[in-house]
Formats: sequence, structure tokens, C-alpha cells
Amino acid sequence: MSGERAVAARIALAGGLLTVTLGFAIRGFGGTIPLAYQYVPLLVSALLLGVPHGAVDHLVLPRSRGKPITRRSLAFVGGLYLLIGGGYAFVWFLSPALAFALFILVTLLHWGQGDVYALVELTDASHLSTRRIRASTALVRGGLPMVIPLVAFPEQYRFVAATLIGAFDPRAVGALDWVFTPEVRLAVAVGFGLLIATTLGAGYRRAVRTDGVRPWLIDAGETLSLFAYFGLVPPILAIGLYFPLWHSLRHILRTMLLDDVAASALSDRSTGRAFWRFTRDAAPLTAGAFIVLGAVALAVPETPTTVPDAVGVYLVFIAVLTLPHVVVVSLLDRQLDLWSPQRLSRSGT
Repeated sequence: MSGERAVAARIALAGGLLTVTLGFAIRGFGGTIPLAYQYVPLLVSALLLGVPHGAVDHLVLPRSRGKPITRRSLAFVGGLYLLIGGGYAFVWFLSPALAFALFILVTLLHWGQGDVYALVELTDASHLSTRRIRASTALVRGGLPMVIPLVAFPEQYRFVAATLIGAFDPRAVGALDWVFTPEVRLAVAVGFGLLIATTLGAGYRRAVRTDGVRPWLIDAGETLSLFAYFGLVPPILAIGLYFPLWHSLRHILRTMLLDDVAASALSDRSTGRAFWRFTRDAAPLTAGAFIVLGAVALAVPETPTTVPDAVGVYLVFIAVLTLPHVVVVSLLDRQLDLWSPQRLSRSGT
């Protein structure tokens, strides 16, 4: 493993450990945490790692191909955000319950996608040696923050859903109530539990055959830690910590490895210089994103008057940005051949 990748791997693991440790510590020592305080990490993510992690999308595709950044490449990414993000924003006004369901599905796939990249590229996970097991791992990793809270904290999950949907159409709030019934949650718990068990089991068998038990232990340790984390930490707080410190940080490290200047800084163990380089690159569109956030806040039919309402608007804003961001990341995956047989053969698996 190259020096910059080794440093990135350590930072990613440290961010994961910090996420889980903070969540358990706050949960353990805080008792019943007032709802307003649970929103704090999520609000902080607007500036720290969360929103900025997608603010270099206009730079990463040319860098991944070793090509200069041109007006055409900038226009391509700008067009993605305008057409796909704008189209999805329209869905929120047309059918907010459907838009919320899509938000959960897209986030599940995207967060799982990000963790598969980190496992393959930063831990040399030889047990993820087929497209099928990588897809299964993506569903497990993305499902942990999206599915476990539904089973463990249905009231809070529904509260968040109602806040987002209600900002556009209060009459549509009950459209997804069937998801929160005990029967559906039990079926989800059993099905997802089996998926976790079979995925980790298949990975272990491959790890033994390829002498790659250590990366599997990292995978299994993170999976089980997140299972406990999202099962015990209130979901608003849990997501508020996970989004910037786990998901966003890992994607930022990916973008650094694509940038020769930042990658060189990581190789020299100058992490401060690498993060400053990223901050400089992300600053313009991070600032621009807040203009979009203001427009979303003005456009929603129900004016936000409480902290949950304001955070609900922020989450809709994140949702609108997420869909085109997923397209960019998927193009990065394709450039890397993350899901192809060619990539698997080059990995030596």
C-alpha cells in the first residue's frame, strides 16, 4: 500500500472510531438527551466535512482521469446538479412522501458505496473479491444507518419523516405509516439480520482462502460496531455524527488521493496541508451551497419555525444535492472499475 493510502486508511479508521466513541459517550453520560441538542452535530456538518465533502465534485472527475479541469468538465458537473438535483427538488413539491422514500434509498446505496470503496482501496480487502459480495456489503453498510434506526427507534424515525414531508404537504405525512408497524419492522429486522450474517460469513470464507483475515476483521469490526451504534444511539444524534465523521471524511480522503498536491502531502504525513488544500478547493461551492439552502428554505410551503423544522429543510437540501453527487461518485467508481471483473483481477483476487 502506498504511503498516502496508508495515511488515509489510518485517518478513516480514526474517524470511524471517533464517531462510535462519541456516540456511545454522549448516550452513556447524557441520559435523556434533549432533542434540540441531538441536532447540533447535524447542523455543524453544514460547515464541517458534511456539505464540503461534495463541494469538489467539479474537480474530481478530471483529476481521476489525469486531465486538466476545463470549462467543459465544469459545465458537465454543473449540468448534472442543475438537471438531476433540480428534477429531484421538483419531486419534493409533487410527492414529498415519494421523495422522502427516494432519499432514504439513495442515501443507503450511496453510503454503502462509499464504504465499499474504503474497504477495497484503503484496507486491500481481498475478501470482497466478487461483484456480488461487494454489492451485498454495500447494502449492509448503507443499511446500518438507514435500517437499524427504523427497527430500534421507530418514533424518532417517523418524526423525522413527518418533519420533512410535512414541510411540503402536511396531509401526506401519514403516507408511510405502514412502514413503522411492528410487523413490517420485524420483517425488516429479520431480513437485514440475515443479510449481515450471510455477508460477513461469505467474506470470512473468502478471507481465509486469500489470507486476508485482517481486512475482514476491520470490515466485521466496523459492521458490528455500527450495528450497536445505530441500535443504541438516538438516530438524529447518531446520523449527525456519522455523516461528517464517517461518510464525509472517507469521501474527502478519496478526493485527496485524486489530487496530486493533497496526495503528496498525505504521503509526507502533512495531513494539515492536505486538509487545507481540500478546504481551499471546497470553499467556493460550499459557500454557493448555502445560497441554494436559502432558496430551499424560501421555497418550502411551510415556513420553518422550530429547530426540527429548520433541520428538516437542511435535510431536504442535502437530499437535493445527494442525487447528482451519487452520479459523480458512480462515475468515479466506474473510472476505478470498482465493480468490474477487470478491477477484481487486478486486485489479485
